Amino acid sequence: MTTPNPEANGPIAAPDEVVWDAPAPQSPVSPRFDELTRQRTKEIIAQYPQSRSALLPLLHLVQSVEGHVSQDGIRYCADALELSTAEVSAVATFYTMYKRTPCGEHLVSVCTNTLCAVLGGDDIYDRLKAKLGVGHEETAGEPGTTGSITLEHAECLAACDLAPVLQVNYEFFDNQTVSSAEELVDALQRGEKPQPTRGAPITDFRSVELELAGVFTDLEQTVEGASSAVETMRGARLATDRGWSAPSMPDSPPAFPSLPEKKS
Repeated sequence: MTTPNPEANGPIAAPDEVVWDAPAPQSPVSPRFDELTRQRTKEIIAQYPQSRSALLPLLHLVQSVEGHVSQDGIRYCADALELSTAEVSAVATFYTMYKRTPCGEHLVSVCTNTLCAVLGGDDIYDRLKAKLGVGHEETAGEPGTTGSITLEHAECLAACDLAPVLQVNYEFFDNQTVSSAEELVDALQRGEKPQPTRGAPITDFRSVELELAGVFTDLEQTVEGASSAVETMRGARLATDRGWSAPSMPDSPPAFPSLPEKKS
């Protein structure tokens, strides 16, 4: 067997030197996060003994500025709280309230969990999908413009006694039907803001996100509106009428049971 000779065809040329150009460092503070936003950021962080605990409200603050949580927003929060972008991204992608693509003026959330679904929630969601021509977390219209709507199907909205329900910017519209939900969306697209069944008057998605961050520019208006429904209070009224009451709390908590002996 003949052994190949690497020198037979002349000397082997060294590979060309490759120089890696690192990307330019990105500023953690995007120009869209203005001085007012930075001041609000400081005020939010100051409310917590550990700064990292402010991450959830800061993500809402970012969303109030951008209409979603962008990579710039991730970097902004990471810089403000001295966290890594990976830590912030892990939180932003875990909670469904943080949107990674731009939202419309209004977020319409249709409950499709069990009770709402069987009472018409699935039909409502399917009709709105067809009407708006979008799917889950997609936007009809230019995001942020008047009448634009982001549609989503939501897990339990904790209003089974008023099913089927949907929310507009997290405000409730109870006892919905396919036709009433369609009329609601028509009104939103016309730029109107129908009064929710319960809760504060509708504003827009970004304004609500500012409130979720803990910043209230008009607290009196924010707390306007009915906070309960007849159906929800029926049990409490029945207990009052019949003289029922819950046992009072003891003066001292009961002792914990003793731990079992550790087996050797």
